[in-house]
Amino acid sequence: MINVAIVGTGGIANMHVHGLLEFKERCRIVALCDIYPEKAEAMKEKYALNDAKVFASHEDMLSSGVKIDVVHVCTPPYVHASISIDCMNAGINVLCEKPMAASLEECDRMLEAEKKNNVTLGIIAQNRFRNGVYKLKKLADSGLAGKICLARVNSEWWRGHSYYDLWWRGTWEKEGGGPTLNHAVHHIDMLNWIEDRSPIEATAVLANVMHDNAEVEDLSLACLKYEDGTVAEVLSSVISHGEEQGIILQCADAKISMPWDVKAEVAMENGFPKEERNAELLKKINEYYDSIPDLKYEGHTGEIDNYLTAIEKGEKPLITGVDGRRTIELITSIFAAGFEKKTISLPIDETSKYYKAEGILKNAVHFYEKSSFVENFSEQKITVGNYEDKK
Repeated sequence: MINVAIVGTGGIANMHVHGLLEFKERCRIVALCDIYPEKAEAMKEKYALNDAKVFASHEDMLSSGVKIDVVHVCTPPYVHASISIDCMNAGINVLCEKPMAASLEECDRMLEAEKKNNVTLGIIAQNRFRNGVYKLKKLADSGLAGKICLARVNSEWWRGHSYYDLWWRGTWEKEGGGPTLNHAVHHIDMLNWIEDRSPIEATAVLANVMHDNAEVEDLSLACLKYEDGTVAEVLSSVISHGEEQGIILQCADAKISMPWDVKAEVAMENGFPKEERNAELLKKINEYYDSIPDLKYEGHTGEIDNYLTAIEKGEKPLITGVDGRRTIELITSIFAAGFEKKTISLPIDETSKYYKAEGILKNAVHFYEKSSFVENFSEQKITVGNYEDKK
């Protein structure tokens, strides 16, 4: 039986509890921790977690003597690294919510702690465990559509003005950025996973057009270039009505996308597309897509299942700390390009002024200043994306 603690009992922690409760024969929640302990108490009562002890700090939790095998870190991003490292230094495995950390330097310290303490670090990127995303990856790897020439990432979300009223949101210091870091992190992880490589250049525009209670961007557009000359576009937004999210892969022989769609053109003598398209290839691709079995569990539940299996078998989970760092590196390059208004080269190493959180804070564009805030919202319901397969 794996003993689990949850640090941070806000909105996203509910997804973790739901997932963990699917596997009662494999794990149990033994501790809940929040700087607002009344929130942890409310979560304990809501889910009847009678065996869980409540703590007001992770330090108190770690020194309490409660046996803990895994800690789920569900706090605001600015303390992801410090809490994760403290837990790993105590010999405890960690599953950390996205984004992994606020800087590459923090990511590297987390990876060092994992290695030093011989524990397992996993990073939440639950949308790899969505049928549409999983099947798109399988299809891209099959080669049926040909080489990926252009990837278009639409990370379009909508958040009302009050979203950034929460005390830690909308600040570079506490949240680490706007939707580029905290929302598009999902789609950027998908992009890295599908491409199985990192770009070598990033160009970006950052803007804040709807949220004058936030220092950070609420919109960014980035263009990424790979070593072979192919390109990816990333749109990150919390101003998009309808929250239309997805990935479009324009490959050499066909377009494939999530939500699922496929198109395949063939040329007439003059180079224009034939009206009937490439019917034979379309049939092959659709048949391959339909042959891929659905995942047993999706979303957070799917990732928690994978992570528990990794702990049980002494293996690496699907989404490792290295994966989390690669996503943060790409996001850092988008921020740097937007701040500098120029193309930024990757990889970003220790010599870059953007390697540490202090460098990002020093150079970040403040679109507005946060003049007031609220401690907590009474409404805990959240949305975690639109990943329905519309086939």
